[in-house]
Amino acid sequence: MDRTIIRLGAEHRERAVATLAAAFQNDPAMCWMLPDTANRARRLPRLMGWIFDDHLANATVLGTPGAEAVTLWRPPGLIHVHAPLTPGAIVNFVSILGTAVLRGEKLDRTIGKHLPKGENWFYLRMAGVHPDYQGQGLGGLAIRAGHAMAAERGLPAVLETATESNVGLYMRLGYTLLSEWDVSARGPHFWTMTNANP
Repeated sequence: MDRTIIRLGAEHRERAVATLAAAFQNDPAMCWMLPDTANRARRLPRLMGWIFDDHLANATVLGTPGAEAVTLWRPPGLIHVHAPLTPGAIVNFVSILGTAVLRGEKLDRTIGKHLPKGENWFYLRMAGVHPDYQGQGLGGLAIRAGHAMAAERGLPAVLETATESNVGLYMRLGYTLLSEWDVSARGPHFWTMTNANP
């Protein structure tokens, strides 16, 4: 397996989407949004496909050549930008998420409220390693490559995670905690973190 971290393109889409769907199958936020396991397994590939395509067109995707590890980065100027919620977009989201579309919208809106203001940082929107390749340091390699990209502009990175076991992993990569918050009373708990120097 090639452990080099590269910028992924359209030719990596199928493998990258499969990696992200598998990596987030048991993610607390995805489980809250799509509680039924079978429904989640069916819908996540389409959701991850939409997210991957959006980042491919408007941001940066970094990962291994075989897409065993995939990271999605939004640079300054695109962090707080959202595509217009046109009738066509609404139809598309309903086709992707079904009845979970309202939870999906609430999740996205609440994440946005807890991101730092301004655009002077890079946003690690999503990081996933295929379950078959976890524990080999690939996620760390891809994240550090994103840090190097941000460092070229003298900027820090910010991320959020709903998986408590990831908090220590991100701390080992130089992150500190910015805030903890809940999507709702019964929704998932999140940790927002940054690698900015205090």
